Order: sequence, then C-alpha cells, then structure tokens
Amino acid sequence: MASTTPVAGTPDRSAISLSLLRSKLLPALKPVIAPVIGVLGFLLLWTIASQNINTSLGQFPNAGNVFEQFSALYQEHAQEREKEEAFYERQEKRNAGRVAKDPSYVPKIRAYTGKETFFDQIGTSLITVMSGFLLAAITAIPLGIAVGLSKTLNAAVNPIIQIFKPVSPLAWLPLVTMVVSALYATPDPMIPKAFLNSMITVTLCCLWPMVINTAVGVASIDNDLNNVSKVLRLPALKHVQKIVLPASVPMIFTGMRLSLGVAWMVLIAAEMLAQNPGLGKFVWDEFQNGSSQSLSRIMAAVFVIGFIGFLLDRSMLQLQKLVSWDKKSLA
Repeated sequence: MASTTPVAGTPDRSAISLSLLRSKLLPALKPVIAPVIGVLGFLLLWTIASQNINTSLGQFPNAGNVFEQFSALYQEHAQEREKEEAFYERQEKRNAGRVAKDPSYVPKIRAYTGKETFFDQIGTSLITVMSGFLLAAITAIPLGIAVGLSKTLNAAVNPIIQIFKPVSPLAWLPLVTMVVSALYATPDPMIPKAFLNSMITVTLCCLWPMVINTAVGVASIDNDLNNVSKVLRLPALKHVQKIVLPASVPMIFTGMRLSLGVAWMVLIAAEMLAQNPGLGKFVWDEFQNGSSQSLSRIMAAVFVIGFIGFLLDRSMLQLQKLVSWDKKSLA
C-alpha cells in the first residue's frame, strides 16, 4: 500500500494551497477590511451612546430604531400613493356619470393635494438642487472663462467676487424671498414661489466656486498651447473650444464638485429656515412634531441626506472622467 506521508523536503500540498489562498485573498480583502472595521466601530459607539442619552423626546435612537423607520416611511409613502389613486378614480367615475347624463359637460380633474411623503420630499430637494446648480453652471462657467482670458475683466470682476464669496447663501434667502415675491406677483404661479426661492439661493451658493476655479484653470493654461493656437490662427470661439475648455476641464469640474456639495448642504438648511418643501422641511417638521419616533425619523433623514450627497459627488466625478482627456489624473 502506498504511503501518504510526505517525503522529507517536499512541500505539503495543503500548505501550498493555504499559502496561495493567503497571497490572493488577503490583497483582495485588504481594501475592505479598514472600512468594515470603521463602520463596525461607528455602530458600536453609536449603540453605546444611544443607551446613555435620554432626551425630552425619549432615548436617543439606535441603528435598529432608524432601520425600522425606513420601513415605516416607505409604508406611509405607499399608503399616500393608494389614496392618490383612489382620489383620481373617484373623479373619473364622477365625471363619467355626469358626461353620461349631460354629453356637453366638460370633465374637470382636480389635482391631489395630499401631504408630501418622505420620498416625495427627497425628489423635491433633488430637483431643486440640480435646477439651481445647472443655472449656476450656465452662468458661472462662461463668466469664469471670460475672466480667465481677460486680465482687464478679471481686475473689474475680482473685487465683486471677493466681497460676495464669503457671504453665507442663507443671508441671501430673505432678500431672494422679497425679490421673488415682488417680481413674481401672480395669483396662480406656474412655478411655486417656494421652489424659486430655494433654487435661486442654491444658484447664489454655486456661483463663486465655479467662477473662481474656472478662471484659475483658464488663466493657468500652458503657454505652449496658447502659442499653438496663435500659430494656427484659431478664431476666438475655436480657441475656447479646442484649447481652453479641454485644458481647463479639471479645474472646472473641481469647482463644480465643490459647488454641488455646498449647494446640497445649503439647500437643506434653506428648506428648514424658510419651510420650503424638501428634506429640510421634513427634518424641521419632525423636530416640531415631538413624537416618540421623531428622533429616529430625523436620523433616517440625516443618513439619506449624507448618502445623496455622496452619490452627487461620485456622479460628478464619473462625469468628469467621461469628458476629461487625462484619465490617469482621475484614477
């Protein structure tokens, strides 16, 4: 019978397999180990803190309480959508009956006016922040390019930028509200005034980082690129299209990412302050509500706000990778 005892000096197969497994598995797990430890440590500290903090609304919520609220918030959203569908079904039946009796009757559909759910307010905040951000980008990027190309314009605009750049966007909110109310005085506005107030506040928040970073990116273009443009005698618009924009894309997107991150934070604060529809209003309403579930619902909103902010930043980074010619600098 053949012996299974390994010959002296011959490596054990199980030892070789274990060594190969370690050499392949450990490098793959190494990037994951630190984040997992960090998350577990955070959850541990959160659990300990929640057990030792008692507020006027009860004990501070732990992770389990917050997770339960996500389920409850979804159920509330589903129930509200069912109410909305039933509301429109009743109108359709009522209109069908009236048309059957009077063929000349023109059916009317009233809009559903139920309360906005948590998920509705997420959508409202996202639409608001992206509308304000896009309006700012349309304004700030061309202005930044012009400022970066012209030293005279830079000297003229720079004092204004330096004065208004440190001003908190929330300081603009009362002025924006007054101006919108004065200029948009219509009894039946197509766009809600609350949406315009929040959007314009977001736009003012986004302007300055985009203008400054775009201008710096344009002004720091390599002289060799400018000389190539002169040799080719490119028209001004072609120079901007072929030389300026590709070379300044990294700085433009740096300004856009900074602006979008700040805009998301400012929007939530503006919604809380002005009681405009959105996640900020949801947080403030729950705080004012003062129920035993309010803290858990606020914590759920906090996690959603942070996660959406992270996704917005990652989305902007992916867009930068898509349009940038230097992929290695973004790795």
